[in-house]
Amino acid sequence: MATLCRPAIAVPEHVITLDETLDLARTLHADHPQLGLALRLIENTGVRTRHLVQPIEETLHHPGFTVRNAVYEREAKRRVPEVVERALGHAELAARDIDLILYVSCTGFMMPSLTAWLINSMGFRSDTRQLPIAQLGCAAGGAAVNRAHDFCRAYPGANVLIVACEFCSLCYQPTDIGVGSLLSNGLFGDAIAAVVLRGRGGTGVHLERNGSHLVPDTEDWISYGVKDTGFHFQLDKRVPGTMEMLAPALRALAIEHAWDISGLGFYIVHAGGPRILDDLCHFLNLEPVAFRFSRATLTERGNIASAVVFDALARMFDEGGVEDGTHGLIAGFGPGITAEISLGSWAGKPLEAVVPRRPRAIETAELTLTHPTAPLLRPAGTTITE
Repeated sequence: MATLCRPAIAVPEHVITLDETLDLARTLHADHPQLGLALRLIENTGVRTRHLVQPIEETLHHPGFTVRNAVYEREAKRRVPEVVERALGHAELAARDIDLILYVSCTGFMMPSLTAWLINSMGFRSDTRQLPIAQLGCAAGGAAVNRAHDFCRAYPGANVLIVACEFCSLCYQPTDIGVGSLLSNGLFGDAIAAVVLRGRGGTGVHLERNGSHLVPDTEDWISYGVKDTGFHFQLDKRVPGTMEMLAPALRALAIEHAWDISGLGFYIVHAGGPRILDDLCHFLNLEPVAFRFSRATLTERGNIASAVVFDALARMFDEGGVEDGTHGLIAGFGPGITAEISLGSWAGKPLEAVVPRRPRAIETAELTLTHPTAPLLRPAGTTITE
């Protein structure tokens, strides 16, 4: 059973508070006919602080998409390696033990993906598989967990590194002055997260089942307008109410696994805003404390896109985890409208002994293959075990 280990999180050093955000909105949009509404919406997000990859003066200046994307690449290469090293340390693995790197980001673009740079720069094997996810937005954190889980089921014993790098502030567009855009300017923050899914061994969340759900005909509710000036975030006013549509999918997956969605021991979900969490409490019959980790992420760091679920999970680790065997949920929500859902159980100690990463020598009675890409050699009279 694959184990999602302790995540590593990093936020940039530049901080903007709620009061500073409100003052900026008043200064930049003094004549906006709906300024009062925008200020109330920003204040109601519950976001008290956010971290930015550049000082606010540079964030507000738009030098063009070419320069902005160069900042994205430079800062990703500068900041991601340290987070990756910590995530590997939490999982008690080295770069050479990783079989797949999943890189998720919706706030900048690179080709080749940063995965290629990481392999060349950090000692990963040249046969490490790469899977960048760029267009699932905030749902991509949950999607990465699910695709990593699928990989570990296909290749038992494999290890997957997930990296989420989100510099939302690089998507600020000074000419977008709709209320939804002004709200977004006070909601999103920057962060980097990395986490390892171990195929064997490790402590954390043992993943058991995953699923996806797309709400039909909601493609334009969360989207990007891709223009000469870069990515323009577009948010429909109906988005805050989407949990009424997605909560049944969470419940249905739990029922398929013979679990009661309202009786789980932990909930790690994407915190797009306070309405999302409040509605989940209502539709899943839960107390607000159930989402305390996600609420803390939203309050202290804002909506950090695909990195939210990893930041919230890290907070559960910081609290000491939960009782062994406790059932829980991990879920990301984003464009589509899409939900990516995982079910798993907490284990404070490994359920299985760590298996060597390279095949042992062939013996007369048994051949053990532990590497997903190892050749299938089966001499007469031998058996294969995992």
